Amino acid sequence: MKGILGRKLGMTQVFTIDGDLIPVTVVEVEPNVVMQKKTVETDGYEAVQLGYENVTEKRSNKPEVGHAAKANTAPKRFIREIRSEEMMNLEVGSEVKADLFSAGDLVDVTGISKGKGYSGTIVRNNATMGPKSHGGSKNIRHIGSLATTGRNNGRIEKGTAGAGQEGGYTTTNQNLEVIKVDAEKNYMLIKGNVPGPRRGLVVIKTTVKRIKNVAAKELLSYAGVSVEEELAKVAEVINEEAAAEAKVEE
Repeated sequence: MKGILGRKLGMTQVFTIDGDLIPVTVVEVEPNVVMQKKTVETDGYEAVQLGYENVTEKRSNKPEVGHAAKANTAPKRFIREIRSEEMMNLEVGSEVKADLFSAGDLVDVTGISKGKGYSGTIVRNNATMGPKSHGGSKNIRHIGSLATTGRNNGRIEKGTAGAGQEGGYTTTNQNLEVIKVDAEKNYMLIKGNVPGPRRGLVVIKTTVKRIKNVAAKELLSYAGVSVEEELAKVAEVINEEAAAEAKVEE
């Protein structure tokens, strides 16, 4: 497993040469710095500690400044550990860039979900509403019966679905496809949505699922005068598909 830190910028869409539209999330991935290496001998496990986004010494305390000085870098706003044997060959102070991943890789993206404030049990727990017909119970969006565990002292069990704070918790979207990586401009395009608000920190790791990568998508390029060439490719692909369908029909 390998991983890197980044910031969610927002969503857009790209097109493949086949004409397929792919919704993608743009993730800014500035170079991460290896702040520390955890080993079995000293810490009981193996992990690489990555730092992301510089902050001034004025906004850091002395322990943070001293910790960053060991890696010969500035104090970081975000520091996270990645448990990865694959990255243990990196030295303290070295940089990890967006090209750690490539198009076609499948990743799990972790972030802090958007806060949604105080919500009722219908929204927060997908609870069922009460009957509405004939002016029945009038208990339509209320929480309903709680102390129904067979005890007579009215004790409410822990974990019972109810109203409360919704959002603002750590969550992971799994098995997302990397559509494009640009290490020079420090960004990645990931298919679908990832947790968190704009400018929120995200941790991108190799997926825990069995399949780790798929065939990379070939995207249309709109740079310079290549539009006509790309459109010609699309037309060629469409013609080939039409010819294949005609053979099947015959």
